[in-house]
Amino acid sequence: MELLAPAGSPEALVAAVQGGADAVYLGFGPLNARRNAKNFTEEQLEEAVAYCHLRGVRVYLTLNTLLQNRELALAAETGALAARLGIDAILVQDLGVAKLLRETCPDVPLHASTQMTVHDLAGIQACADLGMTRVVLSREMSGEAIQYLCEKSPVELEVFGHGALCMCYSGQCFLSAVLGGRSGNRGLCAQPCRLAFRWPGDKKASHPLSLKDLSLAGQLERLKEMGVACLKLEGRMKRPEYVAVVTKIYATALKEGREPTRDELAQLEAAFSRQGFTQGYYRDQKGPAMFGTRPEGTKDPEELFAQARAFYGRGEHRLTPVTFTALAKAGGPLMLTVEDDAGHRCFAQGEAPQAARNRETTAEQLIAQLGKTGGTVYTAASVQVDLDPGLAVPLSAVNALRRDVLGQLDALRSQPGNGRTLPFIAPKKKRGPSGSPELTVSLHRWAQVSKELLEQGPAIVWLPCEEAYQNRAELADAVNAYPDIAFGVVFPRVAWDRERDELRKQLAALREIGVTQALLGHIGQLGLARELGFVPRGDFGLGLVNDLTAQELARLGFASATASFECRLSQVRDLSKALDTSLIVYGRLPLMLTENCILKNRGKGCHCQDTPQSLRDRKGEEFPVERAWGCRNELFNAKTLWLADKDDWKKAGLRYARLAFLREDAKTCARILRAYRTGEGDGPEGFTRGLYYRGVE
Repeated sequence: MELLAPAGSPEALVAAVQGGADAVYLGFGPLNARRNAKNFTEEQLEEAVAYCHLRGVRVYLTLNTLLQNRELALAAETGALAARLGIDAILVQDLGVAKLLRETCPDVPLHASTQMTVHDLAGIQACADLGMTRVVLSREMSGEAIQYLCEKSPVELEVFGHGALCMCYSGQCFLSAVLGGRSGNRGLCAQPCRLAFRWPGDKKASHPLSLKDLSLAGQLERLKEMGVACLKLEGRMKRPEYVAVVTKIYATALKEGREPTRDELAQLEAAFSRQGFTQGYYRDQKGPAMFGTRPEGTKDPEELFAQARAFYGRGEHRLTPVTFTALAKAGGPLMLTVEDDAGHRCFAQGEAPQAARNRETTAEQLIAQLGKTGGTVYTAASVQVDLDPGLAVPLSAVNALRRDVLGQLDALRSQPGNGRTLPFIAPKKKRGPSGSPELTVSLHRWAQVSKELLEQGPAIVWLPCEEAYQNRAELADAVNAYPDIAFGVVFPRVAWDRERDELRKQLAALREIGVTQALLGHIGQLGLARELGFVPRGDFGLGLVNDLTAQELARLGFASATASFECRLSQVRDLSKALDTSLIVYGRLPLMLTENCILKNRGKGCHCQDTPQSLRDRKGEEFPVERAWGCRNELFNAKTLWLADKDDWKKAGLRYARLAFLREDAKTCARILRAYRTGEGDGPEGFTRGLYYRGVE
């Protein structure tokens, strides 16, 4: 099982490599999910790859953010650089970026970042179909789920083993973007989830969105048995000393086939933790015990970190075993061959040894001399000598040949790659409709459906899967009564394999009563939608922010897709409409999707079906919390998006514009739909324009 360590800076890279990592992941420039890390310049990246490859360590480049059109050319240049340097793989989130890299640097393997929210076998297969050779699973997966996926997966699986846990599924969080304009999907998350919140009526604030750090210490052997290909350590924003401590502990344990000791666990906790660690997701034991914060004033363990600096800052701890073969025959040249564990072989020869006048050279002397590899990254695992008797071999000549062959070996091990690179050709723009888009509505509850709303003739009426299924008799009547309206089901953005049978049952029942449209938040859901005969349409969770993603979604067979609400309206207008495009223009924007039930964690039992709940931040803003599929939760924005009085969105080439209702009553839903049709009517108190004018960093 590969150990993958973070390298947020050149010093952290050295710390990870000397600590025993099999591979490192790092960012280059602005196109990665940790833009606030030091990252690497082009010169530093070239040096880093050579440094790692010389020591047998693989290098993975993070290109795992959603990219705008203006950034695609830079992504292509980055891919070409990766191919030239011999980068071992690139991590991606954006479907368009994956398409670009497949076409411009086809020899560089692609890994699906955890930002792709892959959590089931269908998602893994979808990534494999896109040419990914490895998938980084969502951090929320249980051990049982990981084992099932390892048994069935057609590609390698990578699992987070240590470090920070996000409350939201990675790739589905918009909290930082909507609140502060700093997008986690573009590498600038401000971590507002770590702040204090208060339940209405509670006097004391708490931290219901701040999870303890993960540590799978104690599960390493089990993960290896499952067939996990890679154990990943989080921490590109951490100090190099932290990287050294954590990497060395896990590397040593894996090498020795054991779990970390009690003393090592104490070092892990001292290096960084939020009131200890958790294995709640892995053990499928979610709840309040998983939560914790970093106490204010907590200082770094300087003595431990000083020891770490002394370790990785002095000497070479990554020694590669090599085999020397020396040949010294009378009348022939002195010859030396070296071979490493990767099969590289290098050869050098010197002058013929002379007959000994006083004392002949022994094989033991040559073996001892060739074993002196200090100052290099090699250790002599084996030295074979074929020496004729009666010869005098100058040790200086042996030293020169050793330096020669090891220098050649250095060059072979660290030589740049030779992957193919092809030019990036910007996709041709395709214009969308010139008129106002058709209005669609997504309803959170069946009680929001009314005759007044339906008689206004929205193009599509969307309902969540469970809500539609539970009210399928009434829904069937509406389908029959309004044949000009298409009725659709919103697939859950996350549904594990153990939930798939129930999901299939509900969807099949809805398809049978005439529900024809499917709103999908993940590419892994496409197969099920097609199998059941739905028209597949993409939701905001697919991350449509550039032309290449639009092309890819069209190629995959989506009938339409929803542009990300992290885009400016000007960016939405400029998007190539390779397929019909939709945009959310009203409603409480969804900010987080959580595996841990925030409502249940209040300690008073699960409130999912009870009176609507909200979290209040330090400014007094209330964020609705609603149940999602599988007793998950969704956190929504405190303010309601309102654009009825604006015309910009009507001129953005959209086919559809969606009104997303959450807690409005049926009368209000109908009134707001009318307001968007006529452009008349007052918006809700304290509304927001979202990110459509200010954008995100």
